[in-house]
Amino acid sequence: MPHSVALIHTIATALGLALALGFVAVRLRLPALVGYLVAGVLIGPYTPGFVVDTAMASQLAEIGVMLLMFGVGLHFSWGDLLSVRRIAVPGAVVQMMVATALGMALATWWGWNLGGALVFGLALSVASTVVLLRALETQGILDSHTGRIAVGWLVVEDLAMVLVLVLLPPLAGWLGGTAGPGDSAKHADSAAVWGALGWKLLQVGGFIAVMLLVGRRVFPWLLWQVARTGSRELFTLCVVAAAVGIAFGSAALFGVSFALGAFFAGMVMRESEFSHRAAQESLPLRDAFAVLFFVSVGMLFNPVVLWDRPLQVVAVVAVIMLGKTLAAAALVLAFRYPLQTALTVSASLAQIGEFSFILIALGGSLGLLPPEGASLVLAGALISMALNPLLFHAIAPLQDWLRAHSPLARRLEQRDDPLAELPMTTDARYLARQVVLVGYGRVGRRVAGALTAADIPFVVAEQNRELVESLRKSGIAAVFGDAVDPEVLIQAHIARAAMLVIATPDTLNVRQIISTACTLNPQIETVVRSHSADEARRISEECGSAVFLADEALAQAMARHVLERTEARAARPTGPAALHSRI
Repeated sequence: MPHSVALIHTIATALGLALALGFVAVRLRLPALVGYLVAGVLIGPYTPGFVVDTAMASQLAEIGVMLLMFGVGLHFSWGDLLSVRRIAVPGAVVQMMVATALGMALATWWGWNLGGALVFGLALSVASTVVLLRALETQGILDSHTGRIAVGWLVVEDLAMVLVLVLLPPLAGWLGGTAGPGDSAKHADSAAVWGALGWKLLQVGGFIAVMLLVGRRVFPWLLWQVARTGSRELFTLCVVAAAVGIAFGSAALFGVSFALGAFFAGMVMRESEFSHRAAQESLPLRDAFAVLFFVSVGMLFNPVVLWDRPLQVVAVVAVIMLGKTLAAAALVLAFRYPLQTALTVSASLAQIGEFSFILIALGGSLGLLPPEGASLVLAGALISMALNPLLFHAIAPLQDWLRAHSPLARRLEQRDDPLAELPMTTDARYLARQVVLVGYGRVGRRVAGALTAADIPFVVAEQNRELVESLRKSGIAAVFGDAVDPEVLIQAHIARAAMLVIATPDTLNVRQIISTACTLNPQIETVVRSHSADEARRISEECGSAVFLADEALAQAMARHVLERTEARAARPTGPAALHSRI
């Protein structure tokens, strides 16, 4: 085939076959992801018949990773990352250690050397960026606190893997790879390790400094200048060029991965008031290139390993989907988060992906990983990616089953956490005619600031433990938990509240929250934020709520409306007690 049409050939074949098999998978009540992966297997080099350019497909998939991580960065600020650091950092580190130990135990049992076992275990310990984000978006929880924990956990894993990729080459001689043995080589390796580590830390630190000090001012300004032209195609071009350009520049200049560079690009772009529009404009390209990523993964898989080494494949899948899952769930529960949060985060991490492929390629080139190791990792990746969406569908039934059959699960669900209820010393003005504010993110803080300035009492319901602790230290009444749980609203004294304000970007369970609030307080007034015009219309029609769409004036408009309505309700008599109430 002429080189000039190889790109067209790859894209047309991959997308066309992915569409057909994805449609079949959905009709069979399977995730469309399964169809995309099978499409990659069929057009890959390990199956007879039609074969596309594997190298080109991999590069197209990298673009998908860039755009997807850029979109996540648009919704995930540096403050969001720091807000989950207490659970994301130790959780990711410990979970990686557990998964690596399990993988090394398997590889040692199979007779591999130390280096091969280490590379194999590390490859099983890190989750796929694309799969995790796609799963969270499909479930509608990417912007929730649980979603932030999962994404923050993944960012920590990615940072750890960057260091692993830097340290592995100079350590290869120590681990039985291609480097020569001997004391002189070991000393050289030791010096190279410390030098490489110091250099990598400087590079990563320099990249973060440039993005936070310069990028957060330059790129939002650039987006504003392009938006002023009124050209939609220029705006889309600016978004895509920023995502891909910054990702490539970060890799070329600072040695940071494409995914991490695009993530930070999105974070600095979030400072722009057009960040939500930027996310919407890039969505079609993100979806298309994400499909190409899954197809490219399928192309790397050799089906022969399934019948040559079936028991080893089962063991690898067990480490990924059982060992990692149990370790992550136990860690989240240890930090006193709800059972649902533990199950969701653990399901998010029960797969492997991009960094695993990079690591096994590097391990093979260094003579550390045996050839069958790469096939086993790819088999585990393919199967875990295909089954991961099914884990999310099993969360609710599993949670119900555990509540019914496990005394331990029931004890975990009991709200004996001191942060789950207001202290006995809480002033009475926060217990009646107050505003219950669900979510304390960017919009929630703006609403809270307006209420504080007007001396209107409010109680915050928030899923971030660290944030609840901080609010209480600042003298703000707050309860910890998911507002979907009626007990959280009860502890916020919703039965005597004047208004419910749902300021969280996660609108998946808004109807349930409003229904619970109206059951406990039929007279309550509700105000909701939404990212979708259709969703806003449905909520308004079904629940009678005032709904605000997420645009640049959302926070101000929402805060202004809350002030106007609370003042109006305060002026309206509702009974003898209300004549003397002041909010």
